[in-house]
Amino acid sequence: MKKSTANEQLLASMLRQNQDPGRIQKLSAVWRFSVPAILAQLTSIMMQYIDTAMVGNLGAGASAAIGVVSTSTWLLNGLCSAVSTGFAVQAAQRIGAGQDKEARQILKHALIFALCFSGILMTAGIIISKPLPIWLGAGTDIRQNASAYFLIYSCSLPAFQLQSLAGSMLQCSGNMRTPAILDAAMCGLDVIFNMLFIQFWGVPGAALGTALAAVAICFAKLWAVCFRSPSLKINRKEPCPFRKDILSRMISIGLPMGFEHIAICGAMILSTRIIAPLGTIAMAANSIAVTAESICYMPGYGIANAATTLVGQSVGAGRKTLAKSFSNLSTLLGCLIMTLAGILMYFICPWIFRMLTPDPQVQSLASEALRIELFAEPFYAASIVASGALRGAGDSLIPCLLNLASIWGVRLTVSVLLVGQWGLLGVWFAMCLELCVRGALLVYRQQRFQW
Repeated sequence: MKKSTANEQLLASMLRQNQDPGRIQKLSAVWRFSVPAILAQLTSIMMQYIDTAMVGNLGAGASAAIGVVSTSTWLLNGLCSAVSTGFAVQAAQRIGAGQDKEARQILKHALIFALCFSGILMTAGIIISKPLPIWLGAGTDIRQNASAYFLIYSCSLPAFQLQSLAGSMLQCSGNMRTPAILDAAMCGLDVIFNMLFIQFWGVPGAALGTALAAVAICFAKLWAVCFRSPSLKINRKEPCPFRKDILSRMISIGLPMGFEHIAICGAMILSTRIIAPLGTIAMAANSIAVTAESICYMPGYGIANAATTLVGQSVGAGRKTLAKSFSNLSTLLGCLIMTLAGILMYFICPWIFRMLTPDPQVQSLASEALRIELFAEPFYAASIVASGALRGAGDSLIPCLLNLASIWGVRLTVSVLLVGQWGLLGVWFAMCLELCVRGALLVYRQQRFQW
C-alpha cells in the first residue's frame, strides 16, 4: 500500500505545482502509473492463455466451442467496463480537484448501480445461453459446450462487474499497485481452479474455474476500495442522498462506450459468422490467434488506464496543458511498447501456438493469420491509449463514432470481399487494415481535441 500512496502523492504534488513539470518528471509519472496497470492487464491475459492451453488439450472442438461465444462474452464484459469507466472518470476528476467527499459519493452510487446493471445482464445471458451458439452458426458438435460455457460466464457477471468497478476506482484514485497484485492473484487462482475442474468437466470446467477466481478477487478489491483507500474508503457517517447528476454524468461518459462495445462486438460476432462456414479448424485457429495477440495489445490498455487517471485528475485540477502532455506521452509510450511486443510475437508465435493447441493444422493457420495483423500494432496502440486519455477528459462520444466508422466501414466490408478468396487470412488482413485506419483517426481526434 505504501508504493500506491507514493504514486498518489506524486501526482497530487504535480497538480499543486504552479509551473508545468518538466518532461522527464511527466514521463516518470506516466511510467510509474503505467507499469502496475500493464502488469494487471498481462495477468488477465495469462488467465486467457491458461484457459486456452488447458482446453486446447481437449482438441480443436473444445477451442472452437469457446471461440464461438468469445465475442459475446467480450460484449457483456465491455458493457460492464463502460459502467465502471463512467463512474471512475468522475471520481478521478473529483480527487484531482481535492473533493474526496464527492468522490466517495460517486463510489456509493456506482456500487448500487453496478450491482443492478450486472444483474440485468446476468439474467439476459442466462436466457440466451442455449440458442446463442445456434444463432452464431456453430456446428452441432460444439453447441452444448459453447452454451454451457456462456451460461456459467453469465452467472458470474456480477462478480466481474464489481471487481472491474473496484479496480477502476482504485486506479483512478492513483492506486495502480493494489489492482495489479489482486489481478495476479486471480490468475493464480484461475490456474488452481482450472486444474481441478477442466479434467472433470472439460469446457464448462474452464468457465467455472475462471468464475470462482473472479468471485474471490471481487471481495478483495471491494475491501481495498471501500475500507482501505485513503480517498475513497466509505465513511458511514457521511450522508449520501441520491444524486441524479452522478448518474447523468456516468451515462454521458459510459453510454457512448457501451454503444461502442455493442457495435464492435456485434461486428466481431458478424466476423464469427463469416468465419464459421470455413470449418472447425478455422474457428479454432481464429480463437487462439485472438488470444495470442492479446498479449501484444493488453499493455496498451494498461497504459490507457494510467492515461485516464493522469488526464482525469489533471482536468479536475484545471491543469489542461498538463493533461495534454500526459495524453501525448502516454500514447508514445503505448506505441513503443506494443510495437516491440508485436515484433517479438512475430517470431515466437509458432511456439506459443504449440503451447495452446496440439493440432498442427490449427497451429499453422493461426501463425499465418496473426503475423498479418501484427504489422498494425503501432496504430492499434495509438487508438487504445488515445481513447483512454480522451476518456479521462470526459470525451467518449467522438472516439466511439470513429471506432464504429472504422470497424464497420473497413473491417467488415473488406472481410466480406476477401474471405471467399483468402479464407481466414483475408479476415485478418481486413483487421490489419482497419486497425491502421482506426489509429490514424483517434490520433487526429486527440491532437484536435480542445483540452
